[in-house]
Amino acid sequence: MTEKIQTLRDNAAMRWTALLLLALAMFCAYIFMDILSPIKDLMQTHRGWDSSAFGTMQGSETFLNVFVFFLIFAGIILDKMGVRFTAVLSGAVMLVGGLIKYYAIHENFGGSGAELWFNDNLNYIPLFEELGVSPFYRGMPASAKVAGIGFMIFGCGAEMAGITVSRGIVKWFKGRETALAMGSEMALARLGVATCMIFSPYFAKLGETINVSRSVAFGVVLLCIALIMFVVYFFMDKKLDAQTGEAEEKDDPFKISDIGKILSSLGFWLVALLCVLYYSAIFPFQKYAVNMLQCNLTLNPGTGFWASNSVTIVQYVVMLLVAICSFASNFIKTNKAMKYGLMGLAVVALVVYCYMGYMRGTAETIFAVFPLLAVAITPILGNYVDHKGKAASMLMIGSILLVICHLTFAFILPVFKGNAAGGTIVAYVTILVLGASFSLVPAALWPSVPKLVDEKIIGSAYALIFWIQNIGLWLFPLLIGKVLDRTNEGVTDPLALDYKWALIMLACLGIAALLIGLYLKVVDKKKHLGLEEPNIKA
Repeated sequence: MTEKIQTLRDNAAMRWTALLLLALAMFCAYIFMDILSPIKDLMQTHRGWDSSAFGTMQGSETFLNVFVFFLIFAGIILDKMGVRFTAVLSGAVMLVGGLIKYYAIHENFGGSGAELWFNDNLNYIPLFEELGVSPFYRGMPASAKVAGIGFMIFGCGAEMAGITVSRGIVKWFKGRETALAMGSEMALARLGVATCMIFSPYFAKLGETINVSRSVAFGVVLLCIALIMFVVYFFMDKKLDAQTGEAEEKDDPFKISDIGKILSSLGFWLVALLCVLYYSAIFPFQKYAVNMLQCNLTLNPGTGFWASNSVTIVQYVVMLLVAICSFASNFIKTNKAMKYGLMGLAVVALVVYCYMGYMRGTAETIFAVFPLLAVAITPILGNYVDHKGKAASMLMIGSILLVICHLTFAFILPVFKGNAAGGTIVAYVTILVLGASFSLVPAALWPSVPKLVDEKIIGSAYALIFWIQNIGLWLFPLLIGKVLDRTNEGVTDPLALDYKWALIMLACLGIAALLIGLYLKVVDKKKHLGLEEPNIKA
């Protein structure tokens, strides 16, 4: 006898549809986050943004979250108003920020009254200037200032969306496939990075003339889609509450009194510092990675089919095949033939993708492999931590790989300048290893937090960690830009920059994270925090 379906949540198709709506919204948001990253060189040649202007604008995404504490306010809004209202609000805020950024980068902004006003104003902001954290500086292009304002607003919406999506998944999957749902959402969101790397330059160079605003327009369209996804989710969620007759489930709100309890935990501080150091060496790097490859690789742009627009679509389909097959293989437990068949198909598709990237001769398609290995192995690593433990050891391994990758980019990759095939192979291998590192740390980091603080204040602990992380995500895009300008004085060609010192700085972050990881392991052994123990007890 078939079990009677009582609510939308009891219907597997409906709850996975709810997840798909939330995941697609975050997929679109992740694309917009890095929409200018693959075209840094074009922003310099077509909008006059040097590395400092580019880095300052990119860092502005988290400015309000850090210095106006909007991250905390977002949590309060979610607690007071519930998932569905906050989801739609976050989508609307992201879209408003995206439209402002599009206006700033559009060619009509040049020569407008707005450009003249922003050239003459916002060069000095009291208090922020004295503290050395001003989001603008004298001489910063007006378009970069306005784009920065839009990106700040977008960043508020994106952070709000992130915590809202997590809450929504818990609401729909509590007592069911929660871990699988969260892993699937994260995998799809990370594919947004690869999608951005492939399609942002595609739209900028579409047609006979280069137009960077087309890339941002592509991102704005996706933000419209994200808002639509949230609106549809709103009605699904409302119907669910009507069926259950329950008020929206809410976590305990962030309390000031919680701060003392959290900050008194040495383990919390070590994990928080490791988090900000590690992520500061990854996410800001993404914003410069394509330009770094352009400056260090000998790229031979393809001709004929390899230079056509159609090859972009074909390569993207191959990329999706890699992601889908590798991710799906993790969840096939009994049919080994199918499991290894999918893994083999993923490997073949990955080789095909890399070959296509080499033949196309574009840096953005080379860096787009970054999230693919992460998508493939994140479920494996999460399952290992759940059943075997060793979270502290995995944090250390991830930090070691991070250091090796950045030093490889700094010292080994430039040696292959002039050797197109050799340089491309080194780049692919290093980027894939960096992606593996990107899986190791999050898989071990986030499940460790509940072991360090009381269960009643876990939400507050995560809020503090996210706030600390956002400090690094604001600071390091700006610092990378300043280091590039200081170490490349007189260099006007955006494809001839020396990234060595910027990469050394990022490697130093990895070394610091490794040292903290070592100390965390010692503290874990001394105080029996349980970081090396499995999450699931036999």
